[in-house]
Amino acid sequence: MSNSGIVYRPRRLRATPRMRRLVAENRLHAADLVLPLFVKEGVTAPVPISSMPGQVQHTEESLRDAVADAARAGLGGVMLFGVPAVRDAVGSQADAPDGVLQRAIRIAREAIAEVEGATGRPGPVVMADTCLDEFTDHGHCGVLVSTGSTTGAGSTGGGGSTSGGGSTSGGGPTDSAGGGVEVDNDATLERYAAMAVAQARAGAEVVAPSGMMDGQVAVIRDALDDAGFTGVSILAYSAKYASPFYGPFREAVDSALQGDRRTYQMDAANGREGLREADLDLAEGADMVMVKPAGSYLDVLRGVADRSDVPVAAYQVSGEYAMIEAAAANGWIDRRASVLESVLGIKRAGADIILTYWATEIADWIKEA
Repeated sequence: MSNSGIVYRPRRLRATPRMRRLVAENRLHAADLVLPLFVKEGVTAPVPISSMPGQVQHTEESLRDAVADAARAGLGGVMLFGVPAVRDAVGSQADAPDGVLQRAIRIAREAIAEVEGATGRPGPVVMADTCLDEFTDHGHCGVLVSTGSTTGAGSTGGGGSTSGGGSTSGGGPTDSAGGGVEVDNDATLERYAAMAVAQARAGAEVVAPSGMMDGQVAVIRDALDDAGFTGVSILAYSAKYASPFYGPFREAVDSALQGDRRTYQMDAANGREGLREADLDLAEGADMVMVKPAGSYLDVLRGVADRSDVPVAAYQVSGEYAMIEAAAANGWIDRRASVLESVLGIKRAGADIILTYWATEIADWIKEA
């Protein structure tokens, strides 16, 4: 029996797996994906990260294996984070020529070259996180200076916020005299510049400033160019929000953050501010821009993608990973379907590049499909 009142039947394009595949508006490709990896100094075996099941702090040897696996899977990149054995107030190990992150960069380049030689296919791009939080003994993304007050720039302002994985104590970090401290923006920029140059010397193809300091892209670009690294790209963490979803990351990098990061990471209430930050980074010469976290900020991601003429990345952060893993482990959701849907949603919102801890696994699933 016909029904002439139905002008169009959208279900026709959903009728079979073949048809759904043909008309899909977005597809995941292994080359879209970047795998974040943590390497820890001074360990002889990989250290499991309890809040991120399936993830570890790598030894240098296990890092080599993980990068080789990423290369064989066809991933677009690896993002490296260093976990040093020694920390201090200014993150001295961040730009040490033989520091843990610089060693990791060299190892990654070697592993990728070996796979490229064996397969004849391009391997992942080596990216390095350019921030001090893993290297400072206070866990902040920059150099602290005394304000002489009891509430500094790392303060929760008395509101007890837990954003950014910070304290709920109602007060920020204090100096030895009991006064407040804050992150010195311009002194931090000097450290970022030195760190970026050290990473480039070690072989990083992309440096990724994630500290949300004002002017960080311009300062790093100048430093790289002055050092002769005009070919090294900058992936700017342009819209990085203070978020409780970074919680498991703190374990991954052994961070003991004092206070919180609400005076430099962005407020969850603000969308237009994220677009302004992206515009500033583009004007300063960013080669790529990023939104972090991805899942709670898909509107910001869409807005950045609509106005950017450079590739746009999004970071599916540790808390997003942990939630899906926990729900799947309890049998509440289908793990594979949930992982793929979450990442496809990020792609649909406008991401050209997606950082996800499932990158290698997703690439394997894509091959199976």
